[in-house]
This record gives sequence, structure tokens and C-alpha cells, in this order.
Amino acid sequence: MIRLFSDNPVDQAIESRQSTRDFLPTPVARDVITHLLELAARAPSGTNTQPWKVYVLQGASRDALVEKVCAAGDSIRANPALAADYKEAYDYYPEKWVSPFIDRRRENGWGLYGLLGISKGDKDKMHAQQQRNFRFFDAPVGLMFTLDKVMGRGSLVDYGMFMQNLMVAARGHGLATCPQAAWNGFAKIILPHIGAGPDEMLVCGMSLGYPNQSALVNTFRTPRVPVGDFTTWLE
Repeated sequence: MIRLFSDNPVDQAIESRQSTRDFLPTPVARDVITHLLELAARAPSGTNTQPWKVYVLQGASRDALVEKVCAAGDSIRANPALAADYKEAYDYYPEKWVSPFIDRRRENGWGLYGLLGISKGDKDKMHAQQQRNFRFFDAPVGLMFTLDKVMGRGSLVDYGMFMQNLMVAARGHGLATCPQAAWNGFAKIILPHIGAGPDEMLVCGMSLGYPNQSALVNTFRTPRVPVGDFTTWLE
């Protein structure tokens, strides 16, 4: 059960946002997507640089990218040495994990896998679940976000606010999302497919669509630490 703070629609949109991992095939109208992106673009950015660039994949373009990246994922599974051919443009995760971050990561991973009946060491099921990322969890809309390489790291902060606006706005229209850094390693496949220029780098991908409310995986809700654990009050 999703806990809501109040009847305030903004509170509800934020509280009900989650990483949805199973979508209905119901199409999302282009004008709805355009409206969501217009709302997202109201995000603040340093000196109003508005560094975001969005590629919307639907239909044949979406399906073709799915097949390309899933094939690459299968190839890496068969020959792990091939993973060296796929590099991320920036370090999304740390080189060395420490507490409490590694603890939260493990809690998240095993909480999800436990719900889905994927036991530790079950590499076949783990790979199948990983490949679900690259099928956009069956969402009819895939989004790819790029950033001009000339921009600084601060633009990634701007991008986070843009994407959060998009995800919260989607909830207000009965839609769901899943932001996905899993795509980042496959930039050399994705960027040519979407027609990105040589000066663009992949920030991440996102699934967008109507959530499958009956899917077990969509009952998974990640916990949050209490405000007192990350806040220092100075008076």
C-alpha cells in the first residue's frame, strides 16, 4: 500500500513515484509526452543552460534498439571478456563501495530478487531480469537522455531535476516511469541508433508507460531513511 502524506496532488505524485518494472502495452499519445517534456523543462539549471536533450523511442525504432542491446547483453553473458568493449561515459557508481551505501544497494537488490524468487547464484534468472531493463520493461515508450560533452558535472545536477520533474509529471497523468542507468554501458550502440551527434554523451535511459497494476514486481517499494539520519539542523 502506498502511503500518502496528504491530499495535496503534488505530495501524491511524489509519494507514488517508483521505479516501475512492468508496463502495459497501452500506447502513450504524442501530445501527452510533449506536455510532460514541457513540464520537465521548467526545471532549474545553472544560468538557465537547459542542458538536456531527449530522444523518444516508440514503435519500430524502440523495438530495433531493444533487439540490438539485448543481443549485446546475451553476447556478454556468453563471453564476459566482451564487457570491456562497453564503457560508460561517466562513473555513475563508485569504484569502491562503503557503508551505508553498499548496505542499501544490497537491501534493494536482494529485496527485489527475493520478491521475484531469484535466489543468490541463479545466474540464468538474474540475466533474464537484467535483460528486462533493455526491453524497457515492456513500456511502449523509451527515452534516452544525452548531454553535450562540453558541459561540466554541474549539468548532471540540472539533469536530475529535469528528470524528476518528468517522472512526477508522469504520475500526475496516471503514467509510470523507470529511470535506468543500466543503458549507459551500451552507449556505442544507442547513440548511433538515435542519431546523436559526436559531441553528445549518454546520461541514462527511461521507461515510460502505463503501469501493470497486477504485476508482482510493481509491489516492490524501496525504503527511505528517516529525515533525522541525513539532516543536520543548525540554529
